[in-house]
Amino acid sequence: MTHSTPVHDRISKIALHRGLSFLLEPSEWWFLTPKSQVRLVLFDIDGTLVRTGGAGVRAFHRVASEVFYRAEGVNGLHFAGRTDRALVVEFFERAQLPVNEFSIQKFLDAYLNLLEEHLQRSAGELCPDVRSSIETLQGLDDGPVLGLLTGNIRRGAELKLKAHELWAPFVFGAFGDDHVDRNQVAEEARRRGSEQLGRLLTGDEILVVGDTPKDVACAQAIGAKSLAVTTGEYGAEELMAAGATWTVSSLGEFPWAAPRSPFYDCKQ
Repeated sequence: MTHSTPVHDRISKIALHRGLSFLLEPSEWWFLTPKSQVRLVLFDIDGTLVRTGGAGVRAFHRVASEVFYRAEGVNGLHFAGRTDRALVVEFFERAQLPVNEFSIQKFLDAYLNLLEEHLQRSAGELCPDVRSSIETLQGLDDGPVLGLLTGNIRRGAELKLKAHELWAPFVFGAFGDDHVDRNQVAEEARRRGSEQLGRLLTGDEILVVGDTPKDVACAQAIGAKSLAVTTGEYGAEELMAAGATWTVSSLGEFPWAAPRSPFYDCKQ
């Protein structure tokens, strides 16, 4: 293996800090890579894999208005990067309604029915380069396990991805059903990924792919690398400020199959 020189190290630190990876050829991105082979890639969904055109938010609003008669409880809710359960709990608190497991489940059941209805009308679109990036990862020799790390409850995630025939590539997932706290969902994803591979994964063997500072934060919570993509509502500066390992404008910009990428054994 070729090792970086002091000059390359200085260039890499500057490029990583300023988000100037576009100054390097894809084959040179390995200079910016922490030297450990990635065995597990965990993808966020909304704004990272798909854009539903607001189907989930509209379904949430309708449940608040038509089932609980508290449309005002949604005012000020910020959806990006949150778990569905956290959003429901905050809605109940804003609407001054009792928070209990029965009410939470009632809300989520109604939400899933309306989400499916909205997705049948318009499924939205895949984010740029998603399918080709996943196919590249699937085609790697001894490639990583692909999983989901999302705030969506499992059935909601399934509905959103099946609308684009994108559910099958993911071997497992950790979802908003698992915990109200997104960082705890990340811990569950790490545990399930370790089960898939038959050993406990270290954080630097995991890559979290997402589009919000909360995705970056949950990667940091398990010591993982993070690839932040600006296909959601956050720009590169905000994602870099959150501490993303890499920031790209689309998944196709990342050199998934380049020699000495994070998916090749650093000992080779």
